[in-house]
Amino acid sequence: MTMSTDGGSDRIFALQEEVQQLKEAVVSHAVVDQAIGMVVVLGRISPDQGWAVLKEVSQHTNIKLRSVAELILVWGRTGVMPEEIRSALEDALDRAGPTQIPGSPPEA
Repeated sequence: MTMSTDGGSDRIFALQEEVQQLKEAVVSHAVVDQAIGMVVVLGRISPDQGWAVLKEVSQHTNIKLRSVAELILVWGRTGVMPEEIRSALEDALDRAGPTQIPGSPPEA
């Protein structure tokens, strides 16, 4: 009796690919959660509002949400944030509850 291997290697490959995607999703989720936490503290807003702010910044700048989250985390470590993200974040936080991002120029 011979065992059919048709599709066996395809199934293994598909499962390996799915595991890799799940690993990436877990890492991405952690990055986004950390950025939401920073936005929550910065804007003194709820986590739901922090999520909404992050989505708004992503949509306004046309930058993937995970990339926006990564840039916010980099800013937390270095104090450096691209002006496009800084401006969109300030605008979104103003709509969620007025605040100013530390290190940004004072309003006139």
